[in-house]
Amino acid sequence: MPAEAIDLYHSLLNDQLAADTAEALYGMLRPRQLYFGDRPLCTVIRPHFYLLKDWNYFKQETEILLGAFARLHEACMEDSALRQQLDLHAYEEALFSLDKGGPVPWTSSRLDSFFHMQDRNLKFVEYNAETPAGMGYEDVLSEVFMELEPIKRFQKYYAVQSMPMQGKLLVSLMRAYKEWGGEGIPQIAIVDWSSVPTLTEHRIIRDYFERHGVKSILADPRALEYRDGKLWYEDFRIDLIYKRVLASELIQEMGINNPIVRAVKDRAVMLSNSFSCKLLAKKASLALMSDERNANLFTPAQLASIQAHIPWTRRIENRTTFYKDAPVDLVPFISKYKDRFVIKPNDEYGGKGVVLGWEVSQEQFDATLRDALTSTPSVAQERIDLIEREFPAWINERLDISPRYIDANPYVFGGHTVFGCLTRLSSVALLNVTAGGGSVVPTFILQKKD
Repeated sequence: MPAEAIDLYHSLLNDQLAADTAEALYGMLRPRQLYFGDRPLCTVIRPHFYLLKDWNYFKQETEILLGAFARLHEACMEDSALRQQLDLHAYEEALFSLDKGGPVPWTSSRLDSFFHMQDRNLKFVEYNAETPAGMGYEDVLSEVFMELEPIKRFQKYYAVQSMPMQGKLLVSLMRAYKEWGGEGIPQIAIVDWSSVPTLTEHRIIRDYFERHGVKSILADPRALEYRDGKLWYEDFRIDLIYKRVLASELIQEMGINNPIVRAVKDRAVMLSNSFSCKLLAKKASLALMSDERNANLFTPAQLASIQAHIPWTRRIENRTTFYKDAPVDLVPFISKYKDRFVIKPNDEYGGKGVVLGWEVSQEQFDATLRDALTSTPSVAQERIDLIEREFPAWINERLDISPRYIDANPYVFGGHTVFGCLTRLSSVALLNVTAGGGSVVPTFILQKKD
């Protein structure tokens, strides 16, 4: 853990420098689109740091686990009985068939984890395989912090390396488009509802694509038309959709016979991430990985990685399973030891519907279990140790250095390579910006200077 570097950074601060830094930071957030809806994206004045050796371990272990996710995706595409463990909707089954024989379903994805660097304890709790957010925010926020005075002073002692990701994203999209069969440079539509709070990030990414010679627009799905064998937004021909709208919301709002699905079915447009990425975006994908009945899917090395890095997770159903090599009656066991478990709806995002067993009454927890059995497919996941780190901020006209919960969310390109990381802070145990309880900081790699 880079405790020495953190202590040094904090020692460089005083009230005046903290006030000046906060003023400079807040002055750059709005002009650079670093807002989530009406909220500033960052509220502290220190980045998150990894020493190079810690980052290399994080990257290495994540990439081993990604092999297991790829194998699980392949197995689910082939085995309808295995897919039943994911509680899929009928429309999802229909959409996944469109991906057979196509390129890798993910140009980009993101694993959400907690990484205790001091003892190399790394636990992944979710796989954002469908529409991973934050790359544009992280890139620009890193640029902003490199302009702040504390970082300039800090660089006398440490080499500071950012990890810009939008270039990786664009390269991944271009590679996937070529593998799909596209020719030349595609015109890209970043597709999402026009009301989403992440619209500012969509603009950041659109502007990056445009600066690098790729014609790009933002488009609400309801404004698209499929005509004359092409998908259009007004008079803009769309060759590649960088999909940020969730497939579930798209189908709920527009039905399965919408212009995007028709164009994808006719191979008139490339969709990324493709529909089958939703297989691993389900919360139950981690249940499939950690469940003893699916162990035959994975290699010994993958099983060891799952054992080390995936918390015990089970789809909530009436069955017997194993916990620490002992058989348990699943639902009564989870109820009895509620303080050990989190319940997560299988098909939600942004922290919606998540129940932390240690924060609710027995009655509330059992009601959630009953709902999971009857109407809202969910998983139970073993509680992990959260991580607290001190971060400085300018609060009430003074420098305040206080602990905040922190997570570690590496970005994945092409389904196998890790580069860059989303780092979220929160004063509450549910670390999620969408849920309203968190903020974001840039992530830097450090090497101490001689």
